[in-house]
Amino acid sequence: MKKLTRISSGLYVALCFAFFYVPIIITMIFSFNSSRSFAKFTGFSFQWYEALINDSEIMAAVGVSVSVAIIATAISTVLGTVTAIGLSKSRRILKEWVLNINNIPIMNPDIVTAIGLMILFTSMKLEKGYLTMLLAHICFCTPYVITSVYPKVRELDVNIANAAMDLGATPFQALVKVIVPMIKPGIYAGMLLAFTMSIDDFVVSYFVSGNGVENISMIVYNATKRINPTINALSTIVILVIVAAVAIVNTAPIIKRQRWFVRLSSNIPLKMKRFCMLVLCAAVCAGLFLIGGEKRTLKVYNAGEYIDDTLIEEFEAENDCAVIYETFDSNESMYTKVMSGERYDIIIPSDYMIERLAKEELLQKVDKTKLSNLKEIIPSLLNRPFDPENNYSIPYFWGNVGILYDRTVVAEEDLKGGWEVLRNPKYKDNIYMYNSERDSFMIALKALGYSLNTDKKSELDEAYEWLLEQKKMVNPIYVGDEVIDSMIAGSRAMAIVYSGDAAYIMSENENLGFFAPEIGTNIWIDGMVIPKDCKDAELAHKWIDFMLKPENASRNSEAVGYSSPIESSFEEISSSVYEGNEAYVPRQDNEADEYFRYQDPETKKYCAELWTKVKSQ
Repeated sequence: MKKLTRISSGLYVALCFAFFYVPIIITMIFSFNSSRSFAKFTGFSFQWYEALINDSEIMAAVGVSVSVAIIATAISTVLGTVTAIGLSKSRRILKEWVLNINNIPIMNPDIVTAIGLMILFTSMKLEKGYLTMLLAHICFCTPYVITSVYPKVRELDVNIANAAMDLGATPFQALVKVIVPMIKPGIYAGMLLAFTMSIDDFVVSYFVSGNGVENISMIVYNATKRINPTINALSTIVILVIVAAVAIVNTAPIIKRQRWFVRLSSNIPLKMKRFCMLVLCAAVCAGLFLIGGEKRTLKVYNAGEYIDDTLIEEFEAENDCAVIYETFDSNESMYTKVMSGERYDIIIPSDYMIERLAKEELLQKVDKTKLSNLKEIIPSLLNRPFDPENNYSIPYFWGNVGILYDRTVVAEEDLKGGWEVLRNPKYKDNIYMYNSERDSFMIALKALGYSLNTDKKSELDEAYEWLLEQKKMVNPIYVGDEVIDSMIAGSRAMAIVYSGDAAYIMSENENLGFFAPEIGTNIWIDGMVIPKDCKDAELAHKWIDFMLKPENASRNSEAVGYSSPIESSFEEISSSVYEGNEAYVPRQDNEADEYFRYQDPETKKYCAELWTKVKSQ
């Protein structure tokens, strides 16, 4: 019986370790994949490590992450340790009050902390960037240090400091030479926890950073919008560094006891040791607070993985300026950051958000006389309902939403039902739905013959019932951008995707097809707009005109996969790179297709409540 128990325990341990480490091992294996796929290993290659080394954006993010983590850890460790020691000498009421307050940031959701700090920095008129990110990290790391150090301080004899001073020590010497050495385990634990929290943070950093300052988490998050195997290479290096650090921590005590190490360390003067540490810290932090030259600066705010990066470099060289390029993950998060007081010169939102920004008078009108390439735009993309005369926006990319399907699994006959194919029991557990409230309700509303911009609660209720029925009938899987690699690997029979993503996926998997039901779908346009507080409108107009140049538009469209608004570029790409790819050529003549319009707050709130109910079923 005991033997069986030991075997069972060993099996559980093995399963736990497999659960923890198999994903890490898979990540490391695919960092050497010769193709972009995250699901199919096609051959061994170091190309993604080479791409990582040559990616200046990622290298800069690594520098920011490491330097912020080191500085925030050092400052928060000092603050937390001093606070913990001070609390031990405080009155009970004050002590309990401070400790309870200290627990609030620890238990507080990251998003609440992030929004609070963002509002604080905005009210203080602090320009968001490296300094605000550092201050935010110190803010949320310090409570963890206090929590780690305080229990060790409580274990000390209350008279030990007095005894040291009775023997001739000054208060500072008693602190540094007596108290601190005895609470070292707590300090080290707090220090490691603070460093881990800082290097790992995304949510707080995302809302308090600006001016092109990004850490590793932000870069990785944006890169997941499209398949980017460079992430695997970066993750592998981080994993190896962590393994090396753990190995050093565990072997250091053994090495320190070796005679050769004792002799070596004793021969190094103390001043030399301190000098080396100073040089190391200076090397990590050097240049992070340096102010750039006198070049003009253009701040661009765009969706993640939504541009050919070489175009940014060319624009900088052509106009002798610096481009600060930041990314957002959704129109809503972009709006939140803009409303917090963050200033940009160019923003690239979607149609309904353009309408909202214009209605709230947050945009300035585009001076079309400064756009020499305006005539190159496909005429049908101009003067759309969200911006009737294109006073505020110029098209950047466009497309529609449709069903990506596996031709070897889905019968063509089934597709004649339009959106209803998504409720066909034949495809139960075999459908990806986009994890988006508005896109999902769009499908249900169109399937029922209603406008996707309806504000009638009765029609929204019917759409809600349609989605509930769908969940019961086929049990769809709600996903985000991970649908790209999953469909390339042929994981499901059908998926709801944007046409640009579908075009890329189909170029990687020849078994896939794409169609938008005749009953109607969402057709969309993302446009370039100039905020009202833009500091360099002339340079902003040059950016827009630069992106409208046919040769630049072609390169951008080929790199991203979405349909170009420039007529000649659209025809060129559709007849070469994406020849025969129906997803790259969204239809333009279906009267049932609609653009999303700005949704009033009451309707938006009601839809959000219904969507929550759908997801919770």
